[in-house]
Amino acid sequence: MRRICAVNRIVRPVSGILLRRLALASIIANVGIVVTGGAVRLTASGLGCPTWPRCTDDSYVTTPEMGVYGVIEFGNRMLTFAVALIALATLLAVLAHRPRRPGLLALAVGVFLGIPAQAVLGGITVLTNLNPWVVGLHFLASMAVIAAAYALWRRIGDPDGPTVAVVPTPLRALARVTTGVTVAVLIVGTWVTGSGPHAGDHGAARNGLDPETISQVHADGVFLLIGLSVALIFAFRAVGAQRATRAAIILVAVELGQGLIGFVQYFTHLPAILVGAHMLGSCLVLLAALSVQWSTRERRAVTSAPQAPQAAPTDAATPVPVTA
Repeated sequence: MRRICAVNRIVRPVSGILLRRLALASIIANVGIVVTGGAVRLTASGLGCPTWPRCTDDSYVTTPEMGVYGVIEFGNRMLTFAVALIALATLLAVLAHRPRRPGLLALAVGVFLGIPAQAVLGGITVLTNLNPWVVGLHFLASMAVIAAAYALWRRIGDPDGPTVAVVPTPLRALARVTTGVTVAVLIVGTWVTGSGPHAGDHGAARNGLDPETISQVHADGVFLLIGLSVALIFAFRAVGAQRATRAAIILVAVELGQGLIGFVQYFTHLPAILVGAHMLGSCLVLLAALSVQWSTRERRAVTSAPQAPQAAPTDAATPVPVTA
């Protein structure tokens, strides 16, 4: 009997609070590895370990002869295992959580599998001598994992009832367009990076695009994104969607901060510290845009018995059911 009680204590269901904390830790870890990956590139340590999956042809770890560049590159590779462990812990927590909740397992598996996929892309960047297009794809893969981790975190915090819209259909469409423009700005940003001086290694090739021209295209996209985001603030406020309004205000604030860093780094000839801050800002812009998207609808708790009619919610006059 004592053994049975001990086993029950070991396998008892994971609490929702712990589950959400693990999901948040996964977001932070994935943002962190984007920043450390930027440090590898900005210190010209991209080929500190000149091959993959080994560090050298004869060793899986860095050697003293490789110096600080090898330490930086190998250290970033090791951080991938830490990020993967957090994702694995989150996945196991989802499996242990009771009652089982729809949608969580698929998202947790997506985050967990996205990390080795992203690591393989990192290996391909090394094997292709830091091809700028592959480097950009490596960054965008990290953004996809961050988006999945954020969706998991938000879904854990939602009840399991039906999803309803809290803003009219045209505003939901505008929010989706804003998210799409955010993704486009991130993609063009990788092209700017691929044309600039921070290649990750002194001998790495550039993508051949004119830095000034592609930077202007990127800036134009940022102006469009800020304009759409400001429009969302006024539109959400007009329909009384308070939560969505707050999310849009935060998005604009993050965009303005990111834009300021971008302009300063451009006119100061891309100092490494500002480029690193800009990479962190890219993650924050994506998360803020996803927050706006999430704020346009909500899940209602499932009720087992009919309730008395209630006043309309403050975030919209008439919630409309939408597909989850």
